[in-house]
Amino acid sequence: MRKQKPVGESFVRMTELVLPNDTNTLNNLMGGRMMHLMDVAAAISAQRHSNRIVVTASVDNVSFREGIRLGNVVTLEAKVTRSFSSSMEVHIDVWAEDIPSGTKVKSNEAFFTFVAVDQSGRPIDVPEAVAETPEEISLYEGALRRRQLRLVLAGRMKPQEATELKAFLALE
Repeated sequence: MRKQKPVGESFVRMTELVLPNDTNTLNNLMGGRMMHLMDVAAAISAQRHSNRIVVTASVDNVSFREGIRLGNVVTLEAKVTRSFSSSMEVHIDVWAEDIPSGTKVKSNEAFFTFVAVDQSGRPIDVPEAVAETPEEISLYEGALRRRQLRLVLAGRMKPQEATELKAFLALE
């Protein structure tokens, strides 16, 4: 039996100030810089869960809902949603805050997948994720569907093998 670990122990909150070097010509945070910040926060979360070196395996759709302006404070919150044998799905929320105006908006959300590896770069087992809060349970329950969809889209699983996905789409 795999060791178990509450997903709450993987929680990461990172805060950054958007400076001129982080922005494009419209004074918005560059998408690549946002992806970098998201990858760092998610990797720390996966490392906290696994106590291992981790590598990014996939990034789900990242939509830029709201622009993040020069001078905004960006807060990223990441937490493991579920783990499989050596992989972990991490959910990330990104908030943009304009402190002078007192406004804060959710600008991004994504799921990243990480694989824990040993010193030679080979996948290694990770603890089972234990969801405790209603939000954690909801994310945990959807993680297998999201994983199967990723695998099908990557050509690593045949659509007919994606049992959770078929049931969700009522394809049977």
